[in-house]
Amino acid sequence: MAYFLGVDTGGTYTDAVIVDEAATRVIGSAKSLTTRGDLALGVGRAVDAALAQAGVAPREVSLVSLSTTLATNALVEGQGGRVALVFIGFSEADLERGGLVEALKGDPVIRLAGGHSHAGTEVAALDLARLEAEVAALGDQVMGFAVAASFATRNPAHEVAARDLIRRVTGRPVTCSHELSANLNGPKRALTAVLNARLIGMIDRLVAACERHLAAVGIDAPLMVVRGDGALISAAMVRERPIETILSGPAASIVGARWLTGEKDALVSDIGGTTTDVALLRDGLPEIDPLGARVGGFRTMVEAVAMRTTGLGGDSEVHLVTEGLEGGLRLGPRRLVPVSLLAADHGGKHAAMVHAALDRWLSADAVGEHDGRFVIPMGGNAGGLGPRDRAVLERVTEPMPVGAALTSRLEVAALERLVARGLVMVAGVTPSDASHVLGRLSAWDGLAAEKAVRLLARRRNGRGERFAPDAETLAQAIVDQLTRQTVDCLLEAAFAEDGGFAGEVPEALARHPLVAAGLSGHRGIVEITARLGVPVIGLGASAPSYYGAVGERLGCRMVLPEHAGVANAIGAVVGQVSQRVTGTVTSPAEGRFVVHLAGGVSTFADRDAALAALEAALVAEADARARAAGAEEVQVRVARDIREAEVEGRAMFIEATVSATASGRPRVAHS
Repeated sequence: MAYFLGVDTGGTYTDAVIVDEAATRVIGSAKSLTTRGDLALGVGRAVDAALAQAGVAPREVSLVSLSTTLATNALVEGQGGRVALVFIGFSEADLERGGLVEALKGDPVIRLAGGHSHAGTEVAALDLARLEAEVAALGDQVMGFAVAASFATRNPAHEVAARDLIRRVTGRPVTCSHELSANLNGPKRALTAVLNARLIGMIDRLVAACERHLAAVGIDAPLMVVRGDGALISAAMVRERPIETILSGPAASIVGARWLTGEKDALVSDIGGTTTDVALLRDGLPEIDPLGARVGGFRTMVEAVAMRTTGLGGDSEVHLVTEGLEGGLRLGPRRLVPVSLLAADHGGKHAAMVHAALDRWLSADAVGEHDGRFVIPMGGNAGGLGPRDRAVLERVTEPMPVGAALTSRLEVAALERLVARGLVMVAGVTPSDASHVLGRLSAWDGLAAEKAVRLLARRRNGRGERFAPDAETLAQAIVDQLTRQTVDCLLEAAFAEDGGFAGEVPEALARHPLVAAGLSGHRGIVEITARLGVPVIGLGASAPSYYGAVGERLGCRMVLPEHAGVANAIGAVVGQVSQRVTGTVTSPAEGRFVVHLAGGVSTFADRDAALAALEAALVAEADARARAAGAEEVQVRVARDIREAEVEGRAMFIEATVSATASGRPRVAHS
């Protein structure tokens, strides 16, 4: 008998499940804390526990599939390694488009003349000598490079030349924009390439960690990874294109939700440690976002399920709003390490430090600016840091109170930059701590949670009064705020999908006073009733703790399936391999048809001959990619989109786009 192993690595937990070969039932499942310092530890503990629970020997595992929210979380939290953008044939103004400046966050840009026209002809020569000098000068200040050239999807020659030079000079990973998307819009392609380059190190470490443990325990099976559209690709391919794993975990959760519940029409809401991901199942299938995946405020060119990802989870940062007299609460978007987890995760070594600091802060009359917060070193590439940032990092050799790591207020910004680079993490009060105070969770150090929440409750609002009289009152307020923000997430997704409110912004509709009145069943001169018209499938380990109140507020049926806490890991192992490639035929002059492919351009005198040549090339490439991605019994579907205009009674060819999609079940080691 053979079995499939699914693994999902999230911001807080790593899950593992064992599914029978027919993918009809879960044999065993397990959860383990994600170990950021060495991901192999968390992966290993989850895998070993799932195998033990299922009574399955490692040699019986024939396929391993991995999903992850690490890439999604990094983009939502604004984290990732330092990269350089090589921007070829674009103006300075192009940097302001598509969110490029925000995505770069001050990382270096090398802007060069060059690029091609829409017809694929060279506009200006590429200055390789200058490029070589500039990338050599960067040294170890960046961990990778993104290359984007004007109209590279029509002719990628300059991107390919730049990539080859950078690899030769630096040995660093290079992402070319034309390899990630066949669509036009250069700045948006550049943005996608920058984000991809920023994620390469993180995803490479995850894949390597998984491979190390599989080899150590004797699992000899192909390793697949879930893409953002729910399809599977090989681990080797995802190392080159980690951007495709944004929304990997959420996509896997949708596949898992459908498999677990059989629901055909529902909102799927997956709450993790860092994010809440909401998508619509319609007739049993999710929609693909035609504009590309949107994560953390960035609209990418990555094909993925249509999903709204919000920085709201069990480990979201709790902000006390001090504006106004009463004040209030806000959660997210950044993830913190819960204080209860910090005290438990490090056992005796650091639990004493956490409790001693909390006791010291509680004994004081006033609450200090950094009281209740700790900083934790994470390791990683520290190239390109300024003197102040490096000085702070060198002090953080082990978990410590934030105040102990800083010598002046000027270093607060330095600490934030280190957090953004993923070199350190901050621990503080989160909804998970509040749940420990209320007795809803008991996995970590409940006493540390109570002390931290009690300390936070002592802070003052605009009236000069404490935010709450005790830990329990503030903890309940935090959980209530999570309910409110979750309701907003679900309503935003519902209004966005409904289509009956053209021109209205879903975020504004979700928070409109009339909607709130309708959910409350307002009865007066005007009577208003509102409720969600489809059920909600609640996923995530903490969904049973929070989603009952969400369902009551929305007046809908809440589905909390068995194994909801490991739905992502289930979805990771029941999907298919799929690869899609796209090409274009243009007609720059009558009787001249140009085929644009990744390898260059070809010219034909006949339209049908050009289309046939393009289709044959795409079918071959899609088939090869699907097999490289780990598929067998591959089937290829072709779609043509031919755009013509009628001129003086006859059709004139303008442009054609051809897509080839190859799909199949993943190969297994033995069956």
